[in-house]
Amino acid sequence: MSTLIVLLPPRDPAVPSQEWQLPDLPFVLLDKSGRTQRAGRSALALLPRASSTVLMVAARDLLMMPAKLPPLRGPRLRQALPNIVEDQLIQDPQTCHIAVDPQPIAGGRQLLAIIDRGWFRFICEGFAAAGHRSVRAVPVTRCLPQAVALDTPAEVAEMVNAGEPVLAGTASVATSLPGVAPVVAPEVASVMPMVAAVLGAVVQTAPALLLEGAVERVVDNGAPRVELAIARGVQGEGLAVPASAVNATLSALAGAAPVSLYMLTEVPGTEPSLAATSPAKLAAYVHGASPLPFEQLARRALACRFDLCQFEFASQPWRLDRATLRRLRLPVLLAVGALVIAIIGANVQWMMLARQRDAINTQMTELLLNTFPKTTVVLDAPDQMSRQLQQLRVAAGELSPDDFLSLADGLARSLAPVPVNGIAALDYHDRRLDVTFKPEVKLDADFAKRLSRNGLTGAIDSNTGKWTIRNGQ
Repeated sequence: MSTLIVLLPPRDPAVPSQEWQLPDLPFVLLDKSGRTQRAGRSALALLPRASSTVLMVAARDLLMMPAKLPPLRGPRLRQALPNIVEDQLIQDPQTCHIAVDPQPIAGGRQLLAIIDRGWFRFICEGFAAAGHRSVRAVPVTRCLPQAVALDTPAEVAEMVNAGEPVLAGTASVATSLPGVAPVVAPEVASVMPMVAAVLGAVVQTAPALLLEGAVERVVDNGAPRVELAIARGVQGEGLAVPASAVNATLSALAGAAPVSLYMLTEVPGTEPSLAATSPAKLAAYVHGASPLPFEQLARRALACRFDLCQFEFASQPWRLDRATLRRLRLPVLLAVGALVIAIIGANVQWMMLARQRDAINTQMTELLLNTFPKTTVVLDAPDQMSRQLQQLRVAAGELSPDDFLSLADGLARSLAPVPVNGIAALDYHDRRLDVTFKPEVKLDADFAKRLSRNGLTGAIDSNTGKWTIRNGQ
């Protein structure tokens, strides 16, 4: 099963909803064994199709906050969520989509991810219209390398003063930012490390600004504005700041916490590049950042279990939307046409067979009436013809194959090694002959075969030991 992983740009709050437009999106296509098939940047309509699609939602579009939830499920929980978060939002909570992290956190709370419903619907419907049936959306902050919390601020200060790096997760190093001394608060019991990543320059989503070079014109004193994603444990946030202010911003936000800083590299469609927004140029403004390859970010998105597509946005591959109906129009028309032709053909064949049946019945009735003109009522022409012929044979003195004498004669010719005085009784009724042999008589295995050669059939009753002889014709 192939998987397509796409990095989404953030929504520009200054752009009205009727002017939303997605730029070319970077993507990675993995096959069912996890190997990279393709990597590039493409418009939404030209993205490769895959069995499942994973979208990395920009950190600036999400507000992630813990909350104590009531014991509700399904639609009732969806109705209660806006009331839980309304005190934390500026906009109307009814215009927001709220997703619940299935993994609980400390204190019996659960993490909520809040995003503008119109923007999220625009993204989901856009991918659905492009033919992506199974879509899953994850926060990009959950795709960053994870850090581990240190026990005390004193431990952080001791390691930093000694010049030792503080390990923070998978192959990442968290140290104090260059030129900034950590501030240790003695009253703080534990420190949550902060993981930050520069995900590239700010990308516009307005149609008028999607021209080549539009990103480079968004600058502040010569430094381009960049997307900054920040993760503190399971929570995350996003900022758009000038590249020259990244280190100072993180230092102010981190306080005594160690900071792991990364810069997204190897983004499809940006290498090699001499533009001011390329990773190589941004490195001149951002100091102490470790490289974070785009493919590594995408693979971490594949492992994330927090799916934002919940409630009305839950993936339903079986749902027939307009795009699916357009693709299925020709196969459905062909199937309906084949069904109509099959029904017409079956009815035509039935009518032909019915006419043949009526013609044969008419011929048999005419033959019966021509042979026996005194027949007044015809119910079953073949049976009436057989009975009339049998009556003629009896009237002419011929033996019928079902008569006692005919059956007895055939039985006598079939006895062979069985002595004649071995028969204890003969009983004739209903055109069959019941034969009872004496107890001391043992019939051989070929007795039934001899009956068959003489035009008779025989069967033994296991309860009484009697043989029933009938005409075999």
